[in-house]
Amino acid sequence: MTTPSVLFVCVHNAGRSQMAAGFLTHLAGDRIEVRSAGTAPAETVNPAAVAAMAELGIDISGQSPKILTPDTVESSDVVITMGCGDTCPVFPGTSYRDWALDDPAGKGVEAVRPIRDEIKARVEALIAELVPIAP
Repeated sequence: MTTPSVLFVCVHNAGRSQMAAGFLTHLAGDRIEVRSAGTAPAETVNPAAVAAMAELGIDISGQSPKILTPDTVESSDVVITMGCGDTCPVFPGTSYRDWALDDPAGKGVEAVRPIRDEIKARVEALIAELVPIAP
């Protein structure tokens, strides 16, 4: 069985997609290939997102926003968009999902925590779907 690949996409690749990638990497280990990118990447990862993830022992401070490329989308099994609307490229044969989540840009860590917690719940459900535990 091949390892499934998941691509998280948001506009700036600085908050939501970075937190989702951090959770998926932390919780799934090498069972799922994790990618993240943005349609208009910021210069750095959102400090409030970094702080919110650090509270749970997950370090995303070493990550940097990356530009979304058609190749990255085409080579991913599941693409999860988070507010990039029509700017995300779509390819036939790729599974797309849109997670409607508030944008943490410009918000403090207190406002980012509920977004982080929602992302964690969705990532846990995604892991259960993509790599079910054998009986």
